[in-house]
Amino acid sequence: MKPAARRKARELALQGIYSWQMNGNTIESVELHLATTNDMSKIDLAFFQELLRDTAKKVVELDVAIKPYLGRLPEELDPIEKAILRLATLELTQRIDVPYKVVINEAIELAKSFGAEESHKFVNGVLDKAVKTLRRHELS
Repeated sequence: MKPAARRKARELALQGIYSWQMNGNTIESVELHLATTNDMSKIDLAFFQELLRDTAKKVVELDVAIKPYLGRLPEELDPIEKAILRLATLELTQRIDVPYKVVINEAIELAKSFGAEESHKFVNGVLDKAVKTLRRHELS
């Protein structure tokens, strides 16, 4: 798949994770809504589904993995920052085929597009610290 198809998959997965966090609907209903209200032809569908489903399924594990690098409690995070960090943490821990620099860059871009004015700096700082543990094999 082209990088643009993956980027769009991340954007859509982020929207789904955010929606799931905010409204409490099942991840299946969120996925169905996104799939029926968006043009899925230019999206890496399998990647989108994996990101969305696995983030929801492993949310507790992801929160535990990223918590030491936050500098505050996960409950205090802005919902969009929380969704971006969950998504990026999933990729860092589960998608070893995606280079960590790509994961961080994509998370920063998501924060610039969807987050508050300075949230990309926060996301970058958290992931820069987290990658030293979560992807230490890549840094050696």
